[in-house]
Amino acid sequence: MAAFQYTNFMKEVMKMTNEELNTELYQKLFAEQEKYREWLLSQPSEEIINHTYEYTMREDILLSVEYNDLSDKKCKALLQSPCPLADIFKDWEKRETDHMADIWDTVECRANSIIRQDFLKVQAER
Repeated sequence: MAAFQYTNFMKEVMKMTNEELNTELYQKLFAEQEKYREWLLSQPSEEIINHTYEYTMREDILLSVEYNDLSDKKCKALLQSPCPLADIFKDWEKRETDHMADIWDTVECRANSIIRQDFLKVQAER
């Protein structure tokens, strides 16, 4: 975005309501994701597979922004970036999360569920 256009855009942003700011941010993130998706679909299959995690996490970020609202100050901060979705994803990659622990817990819960079903089946047959 040219400096003049950026300045005018930011002046308009300063006048927006919170709902308008959140909508503007969502639309910017959505457009960025669509551009990324178009690029991704133009890649060879192997390259697409290499980017599936990034694509999925970016979709989750987009979904989170769609269903939650940020303060005016936070929206304005993110709207300053030419690529806020990529910036958020880069920060996400650096975070320590319980994602793998949650997956392992799900594996164990599924196994326990099968064990319980088998036990109940044996008990019912007696």
